[in-house]
Amino acid sequence: MGIFDFLTADIAIDLGTANTLIYVKGKGVVLNEPSMVAIDKNSKRIIALGNEAKEMQGKEHSEICIIRPLRDGVIADFEIAEAMIRAFIKKIRVGALSSRRVVIAVPSGVTEVEKRAVRDSAEHAGIKEVHLISEPMSAAIGLGIDVEAPVGNMIVDIGGGTTEIAVIALSGIVNEESLRIAGDKMNCSIIHFFKRNHNILIGEKTAEAIKCEVGSAVPLKNELKIQVKGRDLVNGLPKTIEVSSTEIRKLLNASILKITKAIRQSLEKIPPELSADIIDRGVMLTGGGALLKGLDDRIRLETNLPVHVAEDPLTAVVMGTGKVIDDFNEFSNVLIRNRRY
Repeated sequence: MGIFDFLTADIAIDLGTANTLIYVKGKGVVLNEPSMVAIDKNSKRIIALGNEAKEMQGKEHSEICIIRPLRDGVIADFEIAEAMIRAFIKKIRVGALSSRRVVIAVPSGVTEVEKRAVRDSAEHAGIKEVHLISEPMSAAIGLGIDVEAPVGNMIVDIGGGTTEIAVIALSGIVNEESLRIAGDKMNCSIIHFFKRNHNILIGEKTAEAIKCEVGSAVPLKNELKIQVKGRDLVNGLPKTIEVSSTEIRKLLNASILKITKAIRQSLEKIPPELSADIIDRGVMLTGGGALLKGLDDRIRLETNLPVHVAEDPLTAVVMGTGKVIDDFNEFSNVLIRNRRY
């Protein structure tokens, strides 16, 4: 019996670098957890996943390995990714299956080989009918945008592994830019900053917390400070230092500049009629990166366009993918076409 024998309905998956979200038809979003597993090195058995695995991160002993099977928005470890999908599906425990269809959101810039890896992971987990949809298209649907209309809409989805920039009209993507620069890259910049400038080693969880608490894209009215705990690289002892939001903003600036540059490049490539639509409608920000303080203001300054942050940027993609699975026939024309090998 395949793992998807646990399901009562079709499902939609936002298989993200940072988080995996699962939507069950008729039930809504039933799972939102980190895309992370803890493996027993001896038995190769999954001992924790999602939130439990994240709690272990940075604190595991030599016989436990914490793995993130997705990097830059795509599968980096095929075997672990398949096991993670199986475990998440088993975790939601929704009864006996009546349909075996899944729609999975993927970055718009994935290669054919990467698309195949996602399909294979789902098929090996027991699904007979696997469909893919680009994340910007799914986000637009999740935001309630009429993607079939002859009107241009620009979506900027900033996730953990990728930043997806797309102009959508008539059920298709007119222009797209996919950058492997997003939340994870910002976290790495923070880790390297403390190592280089303060001789202190911090982990990914600490870097993420610093970014969320004091990170910003523009100067703040009241600049913030945070106590950072790590290991002193000189004497090996625990150490606490204080840093300001000004310092963190400076080191995040390189990533933000690349994102704003890609947005401008995308705007330069679209037909003038669509440009007129975007002047009127503005840019929609989704994904966890949209929550960075002042990012909408920064993009507004760089593009001279209205910028709107989604009401719930973290779930826009999975909600859109869910709408596709809820009304599959209506939205089938927005799916990524399958290629046979």
